[in-house]
Amino acid sequence: MSLSLEQIALLALLALALGGGAGYLLCRTQMRSRLRLTEARVRDHEEQAQARVRDIIDQAHRDAERLAKDAELKAKDELFQMREAFNREMEQARGELREHERRLEKREDVAEQKHQHLVKKERSLEHGQKKLAERREQIESRSKELDSLIRDQTARLHELANMSRDQAERLLLERVERELTGEIASRIQRHEERFRADVEQKAREILAASIQRYAAQHTADSTVSTVDIPSDDMKGRIIGREGRNIRAFEKATGVDVIVDDTPGVVIVSAFDNIRRETARLALTKLIQDGRIHPTRIEEVVTETQAEMEKHIMEVGRKAVNEADIGPLHEKLTQLLGRLKFRTSYSQNVLNHSLEVAHLCGMMAAEIGLDARLARRCALLHDVGKAADHEMEGGHPKIGAELAKRYGESSKEVLHAIAGHHDDVTLDHIYTVLVAAADAISASRPGARRETLEKYVKRLEELEAVACGFPGIEQAYAIQAGRELRVIANANQTSDSDAIKVCRDIARAIEQQLDYPGEIKVTVVRETRAVEFAK
Repeated sequence: MSLSLEQIALLALLALALGGGAGYLLCRTQMRSRLRLTEARVRDHEEQAQARVRDIIDQAHRDAERLAKDAELKAKDELFQMREAFNREMEQARGELREHERRLEKREDVAEQKHQHLVKKERSLEHGQKKLAERREQIESRSKELDSLIRDQTARLHELANMSRDQAERLLLERVERELTGEIASRIQRHEERFRADVEQKAREILAASIQRYAAQHTADSTVSTVDIPSDDMKGRIIGREGRNIRAFEKATGVDVIVDDTPGVVIVSAFDNIRRETARLALTKLIQDGRIHPTRIEEVVTETQAEMEKHIMEVGRKAVNEADIGPLHEKLTQLLGRLKFRTSYSQNVLNHSLEVAHLCGMMAAEIGLDARLARRCALLHDVGKAADHEMEGGHPKIGAELAKRYGESSKEVLHAIAGHHDDVTLDHIYTVLVAAADAISASRPGARRETLEKYVKRLEELEAVACGFPGIEQAYAIQAGRELRVIANANQTSDSDAIKVCRDIARAIEQQLDYPGEIKVTVVRETRAVEFAK
């Protein structure tokens, strides 16, 4: 049978409804099964979590019990250690207490002994006071008896001697004075010797300290200079035609030019070191230039002289700065610079002045004086040597006049310049220091030199002065003339005479001879007994 379209549609809708219901039921069934499965899983997880929590709690209980046991054991150990330490401290305290008790017992014993000793001293003191009181009474009574006896004897003496009391006292004092004159003289001599030894020792210490703190090099200058030439043909050009070049050079410079057979050098000779150095520099310039004729010689010499003046001023300023003496007049500075080209017994005078300045400043500082003023006095002490060829008089007098002329107003400086060679009375301590430092610098080994003839003559004169005194058998100059050893005749000279002769010889040397530094005089007096055993 055939179905209509409506029936088919209705059937389709019915089938669709049935299929949807079945699907819904199936889905719900599956959802319920899944929900039950999920709930089961959740219950399983909850059970596992609770079991894990119970395990953690159990483990925490076990750990807490273990920590409590460990803490209890540690506390017991610490308590035991503290108890041991406390016991040790208590034992140490007991030992110290026992030691302190022993010390107190010893102190009590010592105190008891001292107390007993003091008691004995008090008893002996009381006994001594009693004896002193008795002795005082006896002395007073004896004194009264003696006073009475002395009055009686004095009155009787006046009667017998027919002299008054004043006359007797005067006579007695004169006698005592005569008897004590020798004793007083010997005591004065002993005090003088001890004072002199102390002063000499202190002076040696100051001088030694100053010399050790300062050391300078010493160089010896001569009166000639050499100028190197490139070849011997240059000698002919220096001489010039018929000697006109060398004559013009010598006239312009004031030196002697020696052209001999010595190969490669020309000698410039002059006693004035400034002229000699100027000539050497000018000749060196002429040789380098090659143009040597009278006009050129005059130009070069004039130019070199101007350069030398500038160099002298620079040297003077450098010396003033090195000595640290403060501002100085330009003329005095120039004179100091000229001292670089002046020698004394081959010792450079400027180097000598600087050395004396440093030594004098050190000694002044040692004894509490103005070191800067001392250096100023010492640096200018030989300034007169820069002009002693141009002015009359010795260099101390010339130096003092120049310093005063150029504005030096310090009395100490002027006196030191004028008196460092004992030409005037020494009124200032700085003059003494300058003289001492001057002697040190001049007598330093290697500082100065003499010719052999002058050296031998000086030693012979030194020995001759000593041999001229009575009672002197022999005299020997030793230590390069620094010491004189004198042998006196023991039969003709006593000990007191030897002291007097030694002093007289030293004074005679000071008055009759000129010498650097100081000379030690030693008089030897001895008696020798010789016998032969046969």
